This record gives sequence, structure tokens and C-alpha cells, in this order.
Amino acid sequence: MKRLPQRTCMGCNQKKDKKDLIRIVKNKENEISIDKTGKQEGRGAYICNNVECLDKVIKTKRLERTLDCKISNEIYESLRGVILDK
Repeated sequence: MKRLPQRTCMGCNQKKDKKDLIRIVKNKENEISIDKTGKQEGRGAYICNNVECLDKVIKTKRLERTLDCKISNEIYESLRGVILDK
């Protein structure tokens, strides 16, 4: 049986299957986007599909430190929209 790739959520620090997490990616032009396919090029960071983890990431600014750039409120709000849609 093939093992699924594991990634760590930035909010709760739990290891989960990659397909169960939301990927945020920073490309070479320093543009931040939400990667629904999991295959976009660039530096990726993962977060659980729940609002508590997102709030923790926003409060600690962990996403900004991981991707080494300022994250706009629009990105956080679109992340919140993706989480609430599922």
C-alpha cells in the first residue's frame, strides 16, 4: 500500500495527510496564492481546514515568517472563505 505524503499544519503543529490540508504558496514573483491542486511551483505552507488554526496563524504571524513576506488581509479572508466553504 502506498503511503500518503504527510505535512504539518502551521496552526496546530499536527501531521496530517497532504490532501487534508490547504496549501498556501509563494511563487518566484513573491505572489501569495491558495493552491487548490497542491502542484503550483513555489514555497508552500500548509494549514488545517478549520478556523481555529487560521486564527492562530494570523495571531502569531507564522505564515508571514514562514514565507518571509507580508501577507495581505485579502489572502487571509480568501483562506477563511475556502475553509468555511468546505
